[in-house]
Amino acid sequence: MNREYAVQLRETTTSLYRRGRQWAARVPLRARIILGLFLFSAVLMAIYTSLTAGDASLHLRLQHDFRSAQVSVWVDGDLAYSGRVTGSTRKRFGLIPTDSAQGNLSQIIAVRSGSHNIRLRIEPDNGAMQEESTHANFSPHTERDLVVSARHNGLTASWQGMGRAPVATSSSVGWLSEYAGSLFLTVAGSIVSALAGYAIKELPARRRSPSGSAPNAQLGGD
Repeated sequence: MNREYAVQLRETTTSLYRRGRQWAARVPLRARIILGLFLFSAVLMAIYTSLTAGDASLHLRLQHDFRSAQVSVWVDGDLAYSGRVTGSTRKRFGLIPTDSAQGNLSQIIAVRSGSHNIRLRIEPDNGAMQEESTHANFSPHTERDLVVSARHNGLTASWQGMGRAPVATSSSVGWLSEYAGSLFLTVAGSIVSALAGYAIKELPARRRSPSGSAPNAQLGGD
């Protein structure tokens, strides 16, 4: 049964490949070149978008006293992080267990450079939901620390420092990313301009060609 399915799949794939080649052979060479340029420019724009999608980072430093809780972070209304945190039993003098717990979370969240609204939500399993909102500006290729304290009696959030370069991102990498992004934009812009110029030049000629061939046909008939 598996062999029959493999043979059928191979035949279907071969048939689709042949049909694709026949269709491509009927398409004029100039149209294939234009399609290839469009695809190439789309790939360049996608690469540039991926390079600049998260050129800054938010470092969330959370301390809490819950046994278990759900943590959610929104950036400008979009959910950027969601996860659970757990706390261990707090011991008095390092030996005697107590009824309270403690835990922490360190999470890096990629964001775009610029001004953002940050909203935090803590949903403990044995307590009321808590929310806090704050605002901050992120410079390109920097990391900002948001220190959060989540207790049973409330939630507080404060920014620490003015932003620093991330440890894993060196200045040379940042320079290379900016240079690559500018290069991609330049190449993509050149391709789009060339395609626009070609369309402006060729479309009027294609529209005039049917009307121009009609008088020739009448003259030949006379």
